[in-house]
Amino acid sequence: MSTRGVVFVHSSPTAVCPHVEWAISGVLGTRVALQWTPQPAVPGQLRAECTWYGPSGSGGALAGALRAWPMLRFEVTEEPSPGVDGERFCYVPSLGLWSGRTSANGDIVVGEDQLRALLTDVPAAQVPGRVRDLLGSAWDDALEPFRLAGDGAPVTWLHQVG
Repeated sequence: MSTRGVVFVHSSPTAVCPHVEWAISGVLGTRVALQWTPQPAVPGQLRAECTWYGPSGSGGALAGALRAWPMLRFEVTEEPSPGVDGERFCYVPSLGLWSGRTSANGDIVVGEDQLRALLTDVPAAQVPGRVRDLLGSAWDDALEPFRLAGDGAPVTWLHQVG
């Protein structure tokens, strides 16, 4: 089953950029050359984004590969495909990796079991904070300045081989 998604590398030191390209290339099975541009939110760092096509599960594999460099800030999305939920992965050095399922329109989906556990195990006063955790709000807050800095940046289109 094929799907597509986007890799947003929100910030990377210059020296790590070739490693990022190699990691994405390794997952997708094709040579990747991203268009790196300055990241105004962190002077001296670069940003890039690319749209990818590949089998379901490639988003998780891409996030796993990029996680090897803990100084990166990145997001990986994978669109839903027949029988498979979409996903979004966010990484911020101070927060680590977060992932969530997504609906067809990109909303984060919180599962029934997650909600039942939350309501059973968490004191009522802590529920709003835990819902924010489930939705990845801290990651969204941390990445928003980096997203805004990328408006209008070039996008690279990638296709998985085979």
